[in-house]
Amino acid sequence: MNKQNKKEDLGETQQNILIIGAGLCGSLLALRLGQRGYNVSVYEKRSDLRKVNMDSGRSINLAFSNRGNKAMKLVGIEDKVKALCIPMNGRMLHDIEGNTVFAPYSGREHEYINSISRGQLNALLLDEAEKHKNVSIYFNKKCKSVDFEKTTALFQDYETKNEFIEDADIIIATDGAGSIMRQSYYLGKKFLFSFSQDYLSHGYKELSILPAENGRYKTHKNALHIWGRDAFMLIALPNLDGSFTVTLFLSYDEGAYNFSNLTSKERILEFFSKYFKDALELMPNLVEDFLKNPTSPLGTVKCSPWHYKGNTLLMGDAAHAIVPFYGQGMNASFEDVVEFDKVLDTHKGDWETVFKTYEASRKKDTDAIADLAIDNFHEMKTHVNHAIFRKKRNLEMALEKHFPNEYASKYSLVTFNEHIGYKEAMLRGRAQDKAILNMLTDNELDVNGDLKIILEKIKKATEAILEDDRIAELT
Repeated sequence: MNKQNKKEDLGETQQNILIIGAGLCGSLLALRLGQRGYNVSVYEKRSDLRKVNMDSGRSINLAFSNRGNKAMKLVGIEDKVKALCIPMNGRMLHDIEGNTVFAPYSGREHEYINSISRGQLNALLLDEAEKHKNVSIYFNKKCKSVDFEKTTALFQDYETKNEFIEDADIIIATDGAGSIMRQSYYLGKKFLFSFSQDYLSHGYKELSILPAENGRYKTHKNALHIWGRDAFMLIALPNLDGSFTVTLFLSYDEGAYNFSNLTSKERILEFFSKYFKDALELMPNLVEDFLKNPTSPLGTVKCSPWHYKGNTLLMGDAAHAIVPFYGQGMNASFEDVVEFDKVLDTHKGDWETVFKTYEASRKKDTDAIADLAIDNFHEMKTHVNHAIFRKKRNLEMALEKHFPNEYASKYSLVTFNEHIGYKEAMLRGRAQDKAILNMLTDNELDVNGDLKIILEKIKKATEAILEDDRIAELT
């Protein structure tokens, strides 16, 4: 029986689905497809993170927000995930003198993001997926290539070194920014495949603030800490054990201090003493972490198409890797599963239509969040320190607080309004930003005046900008 007939003859949920990659997106997808009754096999190149420590030098905690939580509701584990979260109500901005200013993420008290451990969340998703007898997960199995015409994948067992081929009705690759299946699309030259990979000149290095001797947090717990210094920045997110994961974003080889020349204890301490003095006081382990942990690149991946006929599909970072500055990488991948699930309900059994429909509706939004993440990189390291930016943010917080149903900042549209797509959030958010900054620059807004009048002015100016943008797209 050939594969096409097999797809048609078998009942929908008897079909065999192969998932490449058991990271956050892959394990969530396996859980959801397992709940739907499909036979799911997941192959992961790394060891089982529940049995070994996999986190050294890799981003070990992440910002979890509404779009990600939408997926947790879908699979019924919202409360289990909430137990792993530390709420972060805003940014704690640290200036070069060590003074701090707290900037809320929203004027609505119920809107906040969460710090969550990548490892703990991944382990939970794997545990939940394996509760289903129709889901099998295999570790230490590296994918070497995918034959997207035959719907087979070649793997190598890390322990035995043996190679083997797995056959499936469909293959979904959730194997991250370095996806082997995406590489197979590109190298196969069997169809027109567009691919771009753009790196920032900056890389990142994971560091840490350890808990105090009594196990408590050494600095404010419920905030995302930012030391923005124009050309580079430091951030810190809290962990459940009283520690903070600290990340330095710095150029590889530009500027007086860069990753290429920060190679000695003296040079590292000189850099931190000059720019991050209050952070250095909390980090006696700095030099050891800095010299031990790797420096990793920051890049954006865009490609199309994500699918080949009704055989294979890219999902998560494999389809659309982004830089981490909007805290939406994980959330976007989780939202992929939610959107894919919706399409499954509509076109169940017709995989080619499922894949086409899913990509047509999803790609515009993943392109938008990729662009927004680059924007936020510049905002976090530079703009947060500018007086006009702070004036804008303070005004937006007041508008959100007094008119919670009428106004949402760009950040709120992206992060807390999970019912609208990233593209819509980007277009409206950028228009609002432009309207407010223009009027503040031209002294057309009295920030101490009547907020209702200010709101109406902003709405009117925003709609005018959106209309100009719509006309520009037609010309």
